[in-house]
Amino acid sequence: MRVISRFTQRIWAFGAGLSIALVFAIILVNSVRRYTTGHSLAWGEEMPIYLTIYGVMFGIGLAYLQDRHIRFSIVTDILTDQWRRWTFAAMDLVTLATGIGLTLSGIAFASRRPQIEASGLIGTAKELAQSLDMAWLEWLGRVGTWQAAIACGGIILAISAAIRFIERIQEKGDA
Repeated sequence: MRVISRFTQRIWAFGAGLSIALVFAIILVNSVRRYTTGHSLAWGEEMPIYLTIYGVMFGIGLAYLQDRHIRFSIVTDILTDQWRRWTFAAMDLVTLATGIGLTLSGIAFASRRPQIEASGLIGTAKELAQSLDMAWLEWLGRVGTWQAAIACGGIILAISAAIRFIERIQEKGDA
């Protein structure tokens, strides 16, 4: 299970890091362009917002998987080790259910708005689709594409919680 956990941590870390690096790169390029030419990129205002959501979703999965998330431990600190393990395992199951619920909510949320255009992105997405002769690239300019981050975050959280639960159960067996 350690191998799976470490591999998943690397994926989540890469996703979070890539998202945040892209956010900073877009903001840098957009700022330099704004101050040198007087014009911003059409998509330079909206894209970082959407990418940040993906970065946060990968980050919460990574934090949960590493067990470095925020936890109110006033009650758990007074419990015995066995009760603490059981409490944390129960919280892993609750988090798994929350991740599944978040996934379903994200799917419902994104699927209700697949046709709505993201005003700052649709022009660039259409130009990209036309220049490359790939009509499917227009999805980059739709709001539903970026709202799917909620569903992805739910999947990431559910996977992280399931792995942590299995690790906790195995730790319990080792003790």
